[in-house]
Amino acid sequence: MPQPPASSHYGSSVQQNGSYTQGYLFCLLCSLYYLFKIVFPLKNMSSPRFPPPPAASSSFGQVPQSPYQNIAPQATPSTHQLTNQISNMQISGYGTNIQMDTAGPYGGQLAGPQPGFPGSFPGGAAQMAGPPQKKLDPDSIPSTTQVIEDDQAKRGGQIYATNLRGQIPPLVTSNFTVQDQGNASPRFMRCTTYTFPCTSDLAKQCQVPLGTVIKPFATIPKNETPLYVVNHGETGPIRCNRCKAYMCPFMQFIDGGRRFQCAFCSCINEVPVFYFQHLDHMGRRMDLYERPELSLGSYEFIATLDYCKNNKPPNPPAYIFMIDVSYTNIKSGLVKLLCEELKTLLEKLPREEGVESSAVRVGFVTYNKILHFYNVKSALAQPQMMVVSDVAEMFVPLQDGFLVNYQESRAVIHNLLDQIPDMFADTNESETVFAPIIQAGVEAFKAAECSGKLFIFHSSIPTAEAPGKLKNRDDRKLFNTEKEKTLFQPLKGVYEQLCKDCVAQGCCVDLFLFPSQYLDLATMGDVPTHTGGSVYKYSNFQAEVDGTHFLNDLRKDVEKPIGFDAIMRVRTSTGFRATDFFGAIHMNNTTDVEMAAVDCDNALTVEFKHDDTLNEETGAFIQCALLYTTVGGQRRLRVHNLSLNCSSQLSELYKSCETDTLINFFAKSAYRAMLNQPLKNIREILVNQTAHMLACYRKNCASPSAASQLILPDAMKVFPVYMNSLMKTPAMVGSPEISTDERVLQRLCVMAMGVEETQVLLYPCLIPLNMDVSSSVLPGAVRCSEERLSDNGMFLLENGRLLFLWLGQACPSELIQSLFNVPSFAHLPEELNSLPELDNPQSKKVHAIISAISERRTNRMKLLIVKQKDRPEILFRQHLVEDKGLHGGASYMDFLCYVHREVRQLLT
Repeated sequence: MPQPPASSHYGSSVQQNGSYTQGYLFCLLCSLYYLFKIVFPLKNMSSPRFPPPPAASSSFGQVPQSPYQNIAPQATPSTHQLTNQISNMQISGYGTNIQMDTAGPYGGQLAGPQPGFPGSFPGGAAQMAGPPQKKLDPDSIPSTTQVIEDDQAKRGGQIYATNLRGQIPPLVTSNFTVQDQGNASPRFMRCTTYTFPCTSDLAKQCQVPLGTVIKPFATIPKNETPLYVVNHGETGPIRCNRCKAYMCPFMQFIDGGRRFQCAFCSCINEVPVFYFQHLDHMGRRMDLYERPELSLGSYEFIATLDYCKNNKPPNPPAYIFMIDVSYTNIKSGLVKLLCEELKTLLEKLPREEGVESSAVRVGFVTYNKILHFYNVKSALAQPQMMVVSDVAEMFVPLQDGFLVNYQESRAVIHNLLDQIPDMFADTNESETVFAPIIQAGVEAFKAAECSGKLFIFHSSIPTAEAPGKLKNRDDRKLFNTEKEKTLFQPLKGVYEQLCKDCVAQGCCVDLFLFPSQYLDLATMGDVPTHTGGSVYKYSNFQAEVDGTHFLNDLRKDVEKPIGFDAIMRVRTSTGFRATDFFGAIHMNNTTDVEMAAVDCDNALTVEFKHDDTLNEETGAFIQCALLYTTVGGQRRLRVHNLSLNCSSQLSELYKSCETDTLINFFAKSAYRAMLNQPLKNIREILVNQTAHMLACYRKNCASPSAASQLILPDAMKVFPVYMNSLMKTPAMVGSPEISTDERVLQRLCVMAMGVEETQVLLYPCLIPLNMDVSSSVLPGAVRCSEERLSDNGMFLLENGRLLFLWLGQACPSELIQSLFNVPSFAHLPEELNSLPELDNPQSKKVHAIISAISERRTNRMKLLIVKQKDRPEILFRQHLVEDKGLHGGASYMDFLCYVHREVRQLLT
């Protein structure tokens, strides 16, 4: 988002934290003065998409001029003008009005810049002349925490039955139990809106993207029924002859049950003899509730040999652990820590439901600039090492004894894991290869005729002479220029081919990185991103400080439910189709989504476009079919179905919107566009899109009201705060203080995120720690703003990736004593790396809260303890998303004012 040259909330509050100060009000006045003194141009748009940079033209027409940049100095407006402009703005449409009002002369000299705080307002708190100002009340603008609380109060703890078409589910933040009654659980599929407009013209008019976020392997809570598995034997799943959609609750049986009409393409199909059943007086099959595929939204089919490669049943998958044993990883203690942990971890390999031991086979490789393969066959007394030094033509030197059953070869594997740290203890080798080890993994899976996963533990940019050698291309001078996008683009050639090889073989790559400097993560992370894998990064790793966090991530990664060698197709009923796919995926054509692996955290976002008129009576149907291999080596089809409403009334569409899913869509669209567009253009497109959606609602759906009122749809009233937050994320802000690799990492992670993960990433949870040790209820969150902090308080902030414990300077000494075993705040050490577990009620309470928060997140979050006014506090404050961004970006209040201005301009 273009930024106003407004005041820094942070800059002026370093000295005075917590309450509205005169300095804050002055800064707010400055901000509003700049906002209202310019008429901002806005061009017309026609699509919510991010096209490549325009050559002659684009679907957006010309890129709009940046409204917050190149602002020429102009005459200061009179106090009377400024007061009138501000006081005329009201917000309504969700039950509250805000009168933004101020009075008094516009005075005070700007002070010099505040040193030491990046992004702060060049001119901190200045003394105000004239009478005191009236306070603007941030409580009167829409609150995300209030929306979350209200939904939890209304729908939390209840059963959500999926029997209604176009039904809007509870928010991702609410606790609810799903009862599948014909539509897929919102854990598997969530839509941007549950009412699609009937025509493409209506869709263009409102500019609300039509999409769904699919998490095909989402974790099902213990109190919900697991997916039923249907086996039709050698016949295989029943499907439509024309469009190949699978049997589901939307199919209509006719002719006494002898034929069925496909809900997706209307083709009439014969019912196979073995599948025939009579119909009741309602035209429904008598065995409706006995067959999962006729009564449930989600289920699985056992696939026949037709669905297998070469018409042969697949072998169980394998896991290969590839350990970089260069000097850095030995010295940091990583290799020793990892080898010790693997002895325990290999006991917990994923296995089929109801089976005693895992069928997943394991293999081991160590490497620096050459590769060492290990024979760990159960018959051996000692493991054997085989060295491959020719990394240009990669091959696997042994087949028998490389991929083994862990239970059978346990003794030899433990022997090897004991020896590896000692074997390389005296190494001075600092050069490493990277591409050849992935190639070696692919070759190993090819030879064993199986799919699987590579766990790669790597520390530095690969500089050894080998295919895929990389050099440092981290040029900070490119930040905020037209060429900045090249920093996010992976290098083609070797790595592009590796992606294709991996997907073809069903080889997923998980990358654990331990860098001390630039890695070119854009290139190294490309293979994991396209194979359904994950990237984890632990900068300047030290075993005693970061070991616990790393091991927690590794355990979760190894144990989580997963499917291999997956291919997915999204089918729709007539009138619309899937046109675009965002996620950690590979696509050879426009319809088949290929994933070397898909786990419980992988989510895919799909965009739909009209190709005809939709019917209000029949509605719209979506079916997602995922073909994959289980950890036991069985080929299965997982099917998710969803039915949506259609309407020619835009008000119905806006009523059915879901903000959390919309923002997931926009985040992925924007992060993908980063590869070929300047960030400035992307931020402008996001702002314009927001204004267009709200202007369309105001024009077509809201009751007539004064132009000074900002009217927001009830279902989208907190959309602006999320959108503003998205534009302030590290990936979207070109600040020299955020490393390129860090920005790339966030981009790669978000591309695979589900709705729940993007929601908390863009609006972190800020929890005041009240020390009522008798209560077992998790404390309620407060608005994510510095205004909510208090000097004598203690707060937890989490965004799904990081967990902060913030300590106010005036924290009671008894509390500090209870948690850290030191007398007072002043006695806390300079660097706090961990929260000790002490035997007292307060310590147990805080640990219980942290544990409860961590349990509901996909990642194991690292705990960072920050003290008020210490330098590390800057990292914490970056996540207070309602405030002005430290590295650029408006506050929520400023953004809302600006969007209101744009909406008014569009309407006039």
